[in-house]
Order: sequence, then C-alpha cells, then structure tokens
Amino acid sequence: MKILIRNGRVVDPATGRDETADIAIASGRIVGIGAAGDFQAERTLDATGLVVAPGLVDLAARLREPGQEHEGMLESELAAAAAGGVTSLVCLPDTDPVLDEPGLVEMLKFRARKLSRCRLFPLGALTRRLEGAALTEMAELTEAGCVGFSHVDVAIRDTQVLLRAMQYAATFGYTVWLRPQDGWLGKGVAASGAVATRMGLAGVPVAAETVALQTILELVRVTGCRVHLCRLSSAAGVKLLRAAKAEGLPVTADVSINSLHLTDVDIGYFNADMRLTPPLRQGADRDALRAALADGTIDALVSDHNPVAEDMKNLPFAEAEPGATGLELLLSLALRWGQDHGLTLAQSLAPVTQSPVRVLGDAVGSLVSSAGRLVEGGVADVCIFDPQAQWQVSPAMLASQGKHTPFDFAATGMALPGRVRATLVAGTVAYEAA
Repeated sequence: MKILIRNGRVVDPATGRDETADIAIASGRIVGIGAAGDFQAERTLDATGLVVAPGLVDLAARLREPGQEHEGMLESELAAAAAGGVTSLVCLPDTDPVLDEPGLVEMLKFRARKLSRCRLFPLGALTRRLEGAALTEMAELTEAGCVGFSHVDVAIRDTQVLLRAMQYAATFGYTVWLRPQDGWLGKGVAASGAVATRMGLAGVPVAAETVALQTILELVRVTGCRVHLCRLSSAAGVKLLRAAKAEGLPVTADVSINSLHLTDVDIGYFNADMRLTPPLRQGADRDALRAALADGTIDALVSDHNPVAEDMKNLPFAEAEPGATGLELLLSLALRWGQDHGLTLAQSLAPVTQSPVRVLGDAVGSLVSSAGRLVEGGVADVCIFDPQAQWQVSPAMLASQGKHTPFDFAATGMALPGRVRATLVAGTVAYEAA
C-alpha cells in the first residue's frame, strides 16, 4: 500500500533530521522525505502537530511464548510492542522450552511474521537449557535467526564454561549478552541498603554486579569476544563499564526503564510491582545510570518487558515473581528522562532508535542499513507520537497480557509524556490509536 504521512515533525537522531516534512511510503519502504509532490497515496495519515520518528528498537523483552502463555502470548505482547511504537525487539531465550534448538527459533520467528506487528530478533541460549554446562550449537541457532547468545538472569557459575563460550563466540563473530550478577551474592530480593534492612528483605549487594562484571571484562580481554552487558544497575558498574570502553574493549551496555527512573525507596509498603530484576538501587545509582545514558557510556535504554500473571504478583514481596510490563512505556520514559536532563528530542530518542541498532550490528542483516532511522530507500518502520500528550498509566489500558507495572499512576502519581498515535512496520499500519 502507498501511504503518505503528511505534515509531521520528522525527527531522526541517526541523520540529524528535525524538520516538518511529508514521508511517502510504497512497497514497505520510504520513497521520499520532504514535499509530497505528485505522490498518489492510497492512504494519508495526518501528522500535523505530531512527531514522526523511527520505530523504536527494544533490546530486552520476554514474550512468554512458548510455554508460559498464561503470562503472555505472542499476539498480546507484539500488540503491546506496536502500541508502544516498538517496531523491532530482541526476545530473551528463557522460555519453556528454552530457545536452545533451531526449530524453536524458526517457529517463533514464523509466528511473529504472520502477526506482522513487530520485527522479532531472538537471542539463543548460551548453554543447553540454561544449565551452565554444555554449550548450544551456536552456528545452527544463528542460521535459524538468533542475533546473539544469552544466559538471561541465570548466572554461569563455572567460569571455565563461560570462557569456552566466549572463545567460541569470538571465533565466529557472535555477540554474547550477559547480565552481570554473581550467582552466590545475587540471591536476595532487594538492593542491599537501609531500605532492605528496615523492611527485613534479603539484600543484593552492589558487589553482586561488580564481581561478575570484573570477571566478564577479564574474559573479554582474554578472548576478544564482543559482549553486550544487560541491565546495569549500579554506579560502580557504570564506572567499570566506562573504564572498559576507554580501554577499547568490545563491550556495549543497556539499562532498563525501571532502574533509570526508580529507586529502592519506591518499594513503599512492600509493593510487589517494584519486585524487579535487577533490584532497584539507591538514588546515587539511578543518577549515575541516567548520566551514563546521556553521555553514551550506556548505549541503549530497554523496556525489560516481563509480563507476570496476577497470581504470581499478588504475593508477599519476597515471594512475588520479579518482572513488570514495559513495552508500552518505553517511549514515554525515554522522553521523561530526556526532559529531566534538558536533552533535545533527538537526543532523547537516540537510545531507543539508532543506538540499539549499533548494538545489534551485522546480526540483523540487510535491515541494519535502515533500522532505527528514516532514510529514503530504507525500510518504513515508523513511530508517530504526540509529544505534548500527558497520560496516566493504569493496568486496564495496557495491551500486554501482563498488567503489573511499577509506573501505575495510582501508586506513583507519575504522569508520562508522549503518546503513540500510529506505528508502521514495513509500511503496514500495525497500530493506530482510536
């Protein structure tokens, strides 16, 4: 279908474009940016007063399928992605069964293509069944469509296994995605500190992150493996990352919307919606993460979308399943962070558009030339949003099957900026606000 997006403010962090223009789309690609001329559109979207940006790229989302459909189905979670302006997302391998076989990856990608709501880039399991012992067949998983290999939140306690995995990945140019958390120190439910002590909650010290991070960085030095560090949560972790990048190590990193905006104080009276992994830390940690994202030390902002069933959240804090819905909040929380730091709109959008694509690199194939950006001839993945809109998050309004979020207005009183009005994936309208 030929679509014309008319009179929107086109903002593209990758090219520096920020101007009022029309965007002409045909056969799934952008064929013109500027005056529409004699383009004969079959459908016109009026974007007057709206921002037309590249579709968001989210590097961390659990879709809960296969095996955990009671907490989220592919249909509902990809619908949530589209409603949040996300056109490309990386899904994690800790499904049931684990994504450690090519057939499972191919099935998941096929289902996602049929739904036409969002581009799906699976991560394969680094070890079989995420048990931390035998390595998976990385070459076969890559051929099936995996863009990297992860152990999610399961710590690999045998450093020899991690070394061999990184050696193999380095040999073939694969990226290993690791969340730095020591398997022994990270068993608590809240960040160590005054809040956890006062509430009688088992603490997770900052050392749980830094000990694991030091180990990972040393193995990067030994192997030359490219590593993406997932969901940093502490100021000390940021300091180590900054030093590693200054040294020239091939590492990138992301931070979740939760750690970027919330602290352990927000747990309040044992609010299970604040039971998250990694745990919310102190204000100094949050401030360091915000500054690191602004200066580029941290590369990307992620939703850390993890829908949790009602009966798994309505439990005492320490027993509740960690996780929260985030896909529909990613854009607004990126804008909120940008406003707090006095950043331009393009700077606010960069960590959820162009920067995640750089993290993915060649793993996304031919799409990498235009994903996360708006260029003539590029794929027409577009997010149209109202930058002036303010909205209050309530569980009932979320498209995700998971209704629990730490940003529920009833609990936080936090109104969020920016509301998605339409999302296009390969020139097809995947979402349009009523």
